[in-house]
Amino acid sequence: MKKELGVNPYLFPMPTYMIGTYNEDGTVDVMMMAWGGICAEDRVALNLEADHKTVANIRARGAFTLAIPGTDTLEASDFFGIATANKMADKFERTGLHAAKSSRVDAPVIEEYPVTLECVVEKLEDEPYGLRVLGRIVNVLADEKVLDEQEKIDAGKLNAFIFDQMRNGYYAVGEKIGQAWHSGAALMKQ
Repeated sequence: MKKELGVNPYLFPMPTYMIGTYNEDGTVDVMMMAWGGICAEDRVALNLEADHKTVANIRARGAFTLAIPGTDTLEASDFFGIATANKMADKFERTGLHAAKSSRVDAPVIEEYPVTLECVVEKLEDEPYGLRVLGRIVNVLADEKVLDEQEKIDAGKLNAFIFDQMRNGYYAVGEKIGQAWHSGAALMKQ
């Protein structure tokens, strides 16, 4: 028997992505977000509350990076979701992480994150619930340690983690349990 739980954002898993931007003084700002993802081959959509410093930075710079954090950066990554650059000017410096300027967009690349999408803002939509950012991916950077023999990203090597909206937990991912567009193929023949 199923129990009604009302209206809640209960999808699982939710991604954990790190948005990298520059503040007006050129310092690095990073924010953890979970409400967004890929929406086309070369597009990402982010849903953000309008009062975030990161939103002001995206509006001002027209660019951002979107990175996948690994479990080795859990503490710093969670901190980026707790602290606000609106009140904490040294937010990035407190983590001890390192940033380099993207060669493609006006945003930082955080060196400790194994995969980074470099994005330009294509569209900003102010909605009653916040801001929807549509970004066009102009390049993907991947650390060699997460690549396979064919130079493709191996999800098992990412040591990524996901967010549990129901109980506010993080869960490590990485074990491959099937092959997309193959594991269910036998049912096509019935």
